[in-house]
Amino acid sequence: MSERRVAVVTGGAGAIGAAIARALGDAGREVVVVDRIGDYACDLGSEAEVRRVARAVLDRAGRCDVLVHAAAVFDRASLATIDLATWRRVQAVNVESAVWLCQELTPRMAERGFGRIVMIVSDTIWEPPAPDLLPYIVSKSALVGVARALAVDLGRAGVTVNCVAPGLTATPAAVADTPPEAFEQVRGRQAVPRALVPEDVATTVAFLASDSAGAITGQTLCADGGLVMR
Repeated sequence: MSERRVAVVTGGAGAIGAAIARALGDAGREVVVVDRIGDYACDLGSEAEVRRVARAVLDRAGRCDVLVHAAAVFDRASLATIDLATWRRVQAVNVESAVWLCQELTPRMAERGFGRIVMIVSDTIWEPPAPDLLPYIVSKSALVGVARALAVDLGRAGVTVNCVAPGLTATPAAVADTPPEAFEQVRGRQAVPRALVPEDVATTVAFLASDSAGAITGQTLCADGGLVMR
């Protein structure tokens, strides 16, 4: 029988996060969802709440082998309209919560000599579609930096840290917030011109969380149909 492994997925109540949770479950992982609703309800904008939930996961599940940070807030603001409260909220949820979770969860990974961390970022880092995505794009760029720094820090302990950058994906939230012509325009620029779905992200995450991806760390894979090529 294969070793029991536990995967923690933040944002697992959302479309992409839920698809990731399903994919990891299909791969035999015991999945724990951390979100506003889920196995562990948490305000990811609060350091104290994040640390409390991380410790509760370890107390109840006994371990965390895979951490996927898919949670994000999408507050829109441009340079002209950004305020401190909006800026801090986006960075706290999208970036800082990932750091606090890693600080709490990775020591147990290091003890066992195995861990997989995957940050969900965005291809808007390289292709900003609108000026009012300033706080969001900055937060996702910061996560790439976090992943690279942690990859060096944790690699000798057998822990890999990577990012997955989705493109414009047909989630309920994106469909409600984005005109159909914008989806068509983006599809036309993709090397593979088809609609992107949450499972495109989920299967990429499942690979990076697997034993097969043990030599990949500090990288960002774009699951965007070839819109961004680096």
